[in-house]
Amino acid sequence: MPQATTPATPLPHPATVPLATAASAFVMQGDALYLDCAAQGPRLRSAHTAGLAAFEAVARPWQRVSPTPPEQREKLRALLSQLFAGEAHAVALVPSAAFGLATAANSLPLAAGDTVLVLEGQFPSNLLCWQQRCAETGARLRGVSRESGQDWTDAVLAAIAEEPNLRIATLPQVRWDDGAMLDLDRISAALQEREVALVLDLSQSLGIVAPDIERWQPDFIVSVGYKWLLGARGLACLWASPRWREDGRPIEHHWIAHDGGPDWRFAIETAAPFADGARRFDAGGLDDPVRLAVAIAGLEQVLAWDPGKIATALGERTSALHDALDAAGLSAWATRDHAPHLMALTPPTAILAAADAALRDSNITCTCRHGRLRIAPHLHVATGDMARVADALSRFA
Repeated sequence: MPQATTPATPLPHPATVPLATAASAFVMQGDALYLDCAAQGPRLRSAHTAGLAAFEAVARPWQRVSPTPPEQREKLRALLSQLFAGEAHAVALVPSAAFGLATAANSLPLAAGDTVLVLEGQFPSNLLCWQQRCAETGARLRGVSRESGQDWTDAVLAAIAEEPNLRIATLPQVRWDDGAMLDLDRISAALQEREVALVLDLSQSLGIVAPDIERWQPDFIVSVGYKWLLGARGLACLWASPRWREDGRPIEHHWIAHDGGPDWRFAIETAAPFADGARRFDAGGLDDPVRLAVAIAGLEQVLAWDPGKIATALGERTSALHDALDAAGLSAWATRDHAPHLMALTPPTAILAAADAALRDSNITCTCRHGRLRIAPHLHVATGDMARVADALSRFA
């Protein structure tokens, strides 16, 4: 007797929350003040619900659940494209920013005598692959550092002018350690004049500060998904310019990134063509319904709030912290020229560990590294809560 067919179980559609009540969109944190969103974004209720539903669904693999992983991938790609001038075929799904940056390094031409430009203290994902590529080709890696009174933009522009054989500049928009912003309008114009390739790691800005694809004309852009896109670890994105959608060299080859035809056959004699556009760079293993569900829910909420409005709201929070630090006599600790959502405090070295401990004792979470206390709130934090940081540190004034 044939068994009855179990009907497909649809995954719940995550609801979005208005910006005015954004704090209610997040999993509650009690008395904890979580200010480490540059390390890991806070968890949305919608993403948590979607992830749990997907986790339950995959426990019954004999059931066909809608949407399927291929449908989820294309939905996520379409959502991501709204951050990149609306071109879904320009977006690849990769497991990490490091994977995406290695893809860029593998595709861009580089030869002995060429120079690749990076920032001193740049996040290692956007350094290590270029060290390897330079070692392989005989190219040179140039680290940009700031002189006294100089900002990062001026330092980069000076380095561009000094390097006659510059071929690639690989940069962030917002520094990971203190939130300092680079003026990519000015930098990209200088690079375009010299026909230098531009690679951008936007892991600390995508979802807050919109990229200007038309003006910057980057070759590749990467970003993780678990910080300001409020998604899942192990799922990142890679945007590729038109040239590299046709000529780029993936660093791995598998069926998702190739077209096996309607019969899904891969002949020995003839290599299957690449999938359309940047899909040639899609990484294998990214068919986990749980990660995809969390990423989709996170991005739907980010887009509903609008990154520009999120930036304005988070700017109010970091401004409130500046006001509280000024009132506590600690204004000298705070960095000033920073992104709206990410800043740092630089206590005297002798009391850095004690200041970090004081924050932890007050149930305040941030990152302490390289002589800085990095402060990175999201909309789960009320503007008034930022004064708790100054209160916890006031005994050091």
